[in-house]
Amino acid sequence: MPRYALKIEYHGKPFVGWQRQVGLHSVQGAIEDALRKLENNHEGIQGAGRTDAGVHAYGQVAHVDLEKDWEAFRLSEALNYHLKPDPVAIVDASRVDDDFHARFTALERKYIFRLVARRAPVTHDAGIVWQVRHDLDVTALQEGANRLLGRHDFTTFRSTICQANSPVRTLDELTVTEHPYPDGTEYRFFVRARSFLHNQVRSFVGTLERVGAGSWSPDDVSDALNAQDRAACGPVCPPHGLYLADVTYPSDPFKKEF
Repeated sequence: MPRYALKIEYHGKPFVGWQRQVGLHSVQGAIEDALRKLENNHEGIQGAGRTDAGVHAYGQVAHVDLEKDWEAFRLSEALNYHLKPDPVAIVDASRVDDDFHARFTALERKYIFRLVARRAPVTHDAGIVWQVRHDLDVTALQEGANRLLGRHDFTTFRSTICQANSPVRTLDELTVTEHPYPDGTEYRFFVRARSFLHNQVRSFVGTLERVGAGSWSPDDVSDALNAQDRAACGPVCPPHGLYLADVTYPSDPFKKEF
């Protein structure tokens, strides 16, 4: 059976998250329902990561095995037709080798978190950024972020319902940048690792926001990490500023050969 990789973009607000759940509206379920309009007997899709309710994606990746030998562009067009009106788009599709697995062959996941600081409520970006109404110190944000880099036991920064076998992960990048925003400032958190724990990125950002606001020091971040205790974590920020931005593989499944 031909295997296809799908690059997927979605707005997380109407969904309970990526993962299919019986009787609930999920991103995976919406795509699988669209696929059944094309081939009723497919066995479902496998995604690169399970985003939570309210989390968005620019570059989620999934794979699916189908009976028909589809031209990749036609497959993406057909799926996008059947996905309407859900805020989900197949932005690219490609035929891949049978040993490609969206989750298990991934080398790295990249997330972006958008935080806006301004007094007036955001309007155009409501639901796609986290807003706070006080200024933040980007230098302090980055200094706190640097304390989290490397290989650690991240028990403090994972949900109590996380199902991962181990809390040990390697954080390769956590970069904070500052950007102009109308009557305010936007802070973007670029986070990169091979894999993440449940709520790990949101726990990082919520804790670092306290550092940027001056309520915590960077040393407090180190103390929280070393405590290996969920109770030592700062506030967990809301999901709607978080985006799964990219998933990388040994070779790009969507690279076009000319």
